[in-house]
Amino acid sequence: MQLRDVRNSWESQPLPYLLNRRGFALGGSAATLAACAPSERLYVNVYSARHYDADRTLYAAFEEATGVAVRVLPANAEQLLERLRAEGEATEADLVVAADAGNLWRMQDANLLAPVTSAALSAGVPQRLHDPAGHWWGFTKRARIIVYRKDAVAPDEIASMDNLTQPRFSGQVVARSSTNTYNLSLLASRIERLGADNAWDWAAGVRANFARDPQGSDTDQIKAVAAGLAQVAIANHYYVLRMARSDDNAERESAAKVGIVFPDQAGAGAHTNISGAGVAAHAKRPERALQLLEYLVSDDAQRLLAPLNDEFPIRPEIEAAPELAALGAFREEDVALDALGRRQGEAAAIYEEVGWR
Repeated sequence: MQLRDVRNSWESQPLPYLLNRRGFALGGSAATLAACAPSERLYVNVYSARHYDADRTLYAAFEEATGVAVRVLPANAEQLLERLRAEGEATEADLVVAADAGNLWRMQDANLLAPVTSAALSAGVPQRLHDPAGHWWGFTKRARIIVYRKDAVAPDEIASMDNLTQPRFSGQVVARSSTNTYNLSLLASRIERLGADNAWDWAAGVRANFARDPQGSDTDQIKAVAAGLAQVAIANHYYVLRMARSDDNAERESAAKVGIVFPDQAGAGAHTNISGAGVAAHAKRPERALQLLEYLVSDDAQRLLAPLNDEFPIRPEIEAAPELAALGAFREEDVALDALGRRQGEAAAIYEEVGWR
């Protein structure tokens, strides 16, 4: 089997082929991939919860620069976690890519990622944006922000996440489920900064102002605000940008009706998270996994990714995409990202107690 055939068949298979209803399919995974592995070419296997064209461009550039082909197995973070657990030492995963430090910490906590470090990684990733022991390293950033309807809310009314608990927004807040990793990390960071009591009060206050029970994605929250079902929503910054250039006219119209605020600029700063990667604990090609990880945080890769990506570069000296740069500079919350995993259980318990489900 030729390399191109292996990579194309692996990447293009529908998800049910790769993952059954329990979250994974052992048959034909590690053993089959090993049997099909091309002996005449170097390659590295990536289990990835990111499915962006920009990432494929990065991997193609890495292959051209190094001669090492990148084979990608796509799934969501939970499915990848369960697959890695099931495959154990037989896994063919070399590098694991996921969005949100909370997801990466869960993989680390399950002993599925190996600690690695190098001069290139340390120089390329700010200290706060990687695991202290090197189990995972960020390569892009995303902010959790407040989306508001322009004809109903003034930006200074939502200068802080705390504003969402005020009577002014009674029945006017929408958000996705508390089980979503983005929301778990948002509350975990508050617990780390301000303590569990403060986090409980905030979650209870926001819950009391809900316009409806949590449902749907971040995009669905933005659509609800644009449609007048609520005035404000919590979302990641890039969803508005994607909607603004969507092929769907209704999505573009929705994006035009809303604005965004990076909250808490006079205080702790906006909650900022990462997409990142770590070397699989049982990688068969750990040196190539490290090589790819170093490439992802390199100047060349960051400059290639920035104009293609709706996330922020990992370092401030790399210029963001024009749409992002137009949003202006903002202050980031200064919380060690491993806390987003360590505090995840506490965050889930608080959400359950206040009825944010």
